[in-house]
Amino acid sequence: MHTTLHLLADAPAQLLPARQLMAFTLASHIILVPLGVALPLITLLMHYRGLRRNDPVALLLARRWSAVMAVQFAIGVVTGTVLSFEFGLLWPGLMGKWGDVFGIGFGVEAWAFFLEAVLIAIYLYGWRRLKPRTHFLLALPLPAAALLGAFGILAANSWMNTPRGFSLDSAGNPVDVDIWSAIFTPMFGPQYWHFVVAMLVTAGYVVAGVYAVGWLRGRRDRYHRLGFTIPFTVAAVLTPVQFMLGDSIARSVFHKQPVKFAAMEIVWETDTHVPEYMFGRLHPDGSISGGIKIPQLDSILAGFKPSTKVTGLTSVPASERPTATQATIAHWAFDIMVVIGSLLLLLALWYGLVWLRHRRLPASPWFFRGAACAGVASVVAVECGWITTEVGRQPWIVYQNMRVAEAVTSTRSTSLWIMLGLVIVVYVLIFGSLLAVLLKMRTRWRLADERRQAGEPGEGPELDTPYGPRSRPPADDVLASRGAGSEPTEDGRS
Repeated sequence: MHTTLHLLADAPAQLLPARQLMAFTLASHIILVPLGVALPLITLLMHYRGLRRNDPVALLLARRWSAVMAVQFAIGVVTGTVLSFEFGLLWPGLMGKWGDVFGIGFGVEAWAFFLEAVLIAIYLYGWRRLKPRTHFLLALPLPAAALLGAFGILAANSWMNTPRGFSLDSAGNPVDVDIWSAIFTPMFGPQYWHFVVAMLVTAGYVVAGVYAVGWLRGRRDRYHRLGFTIPFTVAAVLTPVQFMLGDSIARSVFHKQPVKFAAMEIVWETDTHVPEYMFGRLHPDGSISGGIKIPQLDSILAGFKPSTKVTGLTSVPASERPTATQATIAHWAFDIMVVIGSLLLLLALWYGLVWLRHRRLPASPWFFRGAACAGVASVVAVECGWITTEVGRQPWIVYQNMRVAEAVTSTRSTSLWIMLGLVIVVYVLIFGSLLAVLLKMRTRWRLADERRQAGEPGEGPELDTPYGPRSRPPADDVLASRGAGSEPTEDGRS
């Protein structure tokens, strides 16, 4: 306990508010990231189905999802811009010393952002102004632009975890920068693919969860079935993949960042036959209270055998490792992420088994209750993943090269606390506006559907399919006309 208090006493007063401000803005922004990265791909899958099968319901869903994509992107612009400013404002030591080494990642993300903005604008514009085939083909680069943005951010973050691509001169400043080595660090591959698949899984469950709620409320039409099936299938197929990627990245952390792994698993002393603790709390003296202890499992998971040696937190001085509280936070975040991933895997298996045996959705309302909760659970898992990554690296902002306290701003702590309060107020208004817009869109779409089902004359584009009446599609309306034909809706209409 004395060591922990000594470390806290040595920290600058502005370190705590700077951390809190960065944590809040990052946690808020990351709520939007799964839809920003993965919704374009899911939307284009639905769009392709609509063209391929001449399906007006699929096209209507794709068009509505594209509107949600645009609204979400606009809010993401605001929260992402705030984060960009915070890097320079809160952590000038990091950007001033290391910006030339790893800043290329932020440059790539900025270019991807502008490209994605242009492509989204074209996609929205093209629904009623471009030929169907042309419209779809122009939208194909959109998922790639979204993934390029993720590439830039993950390149910067993986460099902070395993910095490479530079040498230090006599004054300790980076020289001889190798951009390629700085981008493709040892942790980049594991982090990037784990992140991308997590975004696809999360976006799939979030979108499907909306239609699962409608299903539970008795809306059993084809619109809700199709709106649920496509995104949920994407998420369910990728959930086992994500489980394996999660195991892979944990093993990469074990080899590349052993002290972070020790924090994630609250391992105090370096040893073999190390037990696994599910939850539990690490105390400053190395003791662990609470949780479920599973003998030898941590060594088995790390190296596939009980005799695997796991590095403990005491392998480095106290000033070079997370505190007991930070290790406990990282450990809980990691365990929550694993528990949620396991539950999602069971849900995906349930869906897959029923589909393979009966070629239909599960009939149990408990399945749809689970699906309705899966979106929120996935977002929580994403938040926990970032907490594990960032808190487990403490006290380093650049692993083994710069401490967080060395990078923090010299701005007075009082000013930072005031700024945090203002940001919280602004973000509450922003996300409240986002929710209000989405609810208004949902209401407008529901009223339009009710009018269409009642056979009332349409007012505006919502009462028609995106490409106009589908009775006589244009020649290039379908990507492949062979075998095409409209599928009947639940009420028998095509």
